Amino acid sequence: MTEPLFILSQEDWSLHRKGYDDQRRHGEKVREAIRRHLSDLIADESIVLSDGKQVIKVPIRTLDEYRFRFNENKGKQVGSGKGNSRVGDVLGKAGDPVQAGGMGQGAGDAPGMDYYEAQVELEEIEEMVFADWRLPNLQKKEEVQSSADGLAWTDVRPKGLTGNLDKRRTLLTHLKRNGLRGDRGLGRIREDDLRYKVWEDAPAPDSRAVIFALMDTSGSMGEFEKYVARTLFFWMIRFLRRQYSHVAIEFIAHHTEAKRVTEEEFFTRGENGGTSCSSAYRLALDLVREEYPPSRYNIYSYHVSDGDNLPSDNDPCLAGINELLNVACAVGFAEVNPYNRPSLLISQLQRLQHPFFRMARIRQRGDILGALSDFFRPDGREAVS
Repeated sequence: MTEPLFILSQEDWSLHRKGYDDQRRHGEKVREAIRRHLSDLIADESIVLSDGKQVIKVPIRTLDEYRFRFNENKGKQVGSGKGNSRVGDVLGKAGDPVQAGGMGQGAGDAPGMDYYEAQVELEEIEEMVFADWRLPNLQKKEEVQSSADGLAWTDVRPKGLTGNLDKRRTLLTHLKRNGLRGDRGLGRIREDDLRYKVWEDAPAPDSRAVIFALMDTSGSMGEFEKYVARTLFFWMIRFLRRQYSHVAIEFIAHHTEAKRVTEEEFFTRGENGGTSCSSAYRLALDLVREEYPPSRYNIYSYHVSDGDNLPSDNDPCLAGINELLNVACAVGFAEVNPYNRPSLLISQLQRLQHPFFRMARIRQRGDILGALSDFFRPDGREAVS
């Protein structure tokens, strides 16, 4: 009599996670590629000129699939010697063709690395770029406003709007009524069981802020300088509107005179003539006195210029920055100087020792991200995120 044959099977549940693991691994490679190219991505002209709904293509190295590898000892190997070489022998000279796909004048025959372009929405890039950015030294202000963020549920009543139905209290009222009658559990909910929440506007502390965006539009600002300025302000505005609900942005363009302009004019305006940086700070200070008192607003100023300024205007400009620092939470100045030209104004600003003053120098497109990250470092006496 033969013994019965028992077949034991154990399902490997890890196989069910292969698709998920591959998807997660792919997502990690995409995020890694984005982080590696962040400084180049935010300086992409197609993004700045888009409507904010751009889909970005990021080059990503492909991942090899699992495959069988045959015994390599049975085949000829690339790079194996013949045994007749000695120390000091010349293996090749500079300029000789390279047959294995390396650097040389000849065409290589070895396979290269495969890359493909992954499509990433602009919002995903913003999440990575803005993750560590904050308005520095943001403080709660005296003014108290009523807003949708300051709603308070003050009472529960048997009459109200359907959208304000309090389901929990309705069920409790229903169970209580059934319990008084000796019935347990749920039954048919009657109109008498319904309970509605009543809400009122509640005063909420408001950390309001105003940001003065100052752009040099004088004749010394070339195409590269203007492009850098517009790119920096493009990302700054997207960051402010994404992260903060109570922020006003004032756009100021200046040459020898400063003008308060609209957002569209700010990004499309072209000017010429000389440069007087102090005019922008005088206008910002006038707006602070007339419309944005420091007791009610957190004040910020960010200025982008090529550093060229009338020599007679350097001292008034420095005086305007110092006066603004007395009431501002942060003042930033970005110099766009691809040719590393000396500037008397910049040399004076570099000696300015104030904890709320931040200065950045931009020589190429890749420096824009560093300048923005320096402007929005979260250090300082920040009280509200």
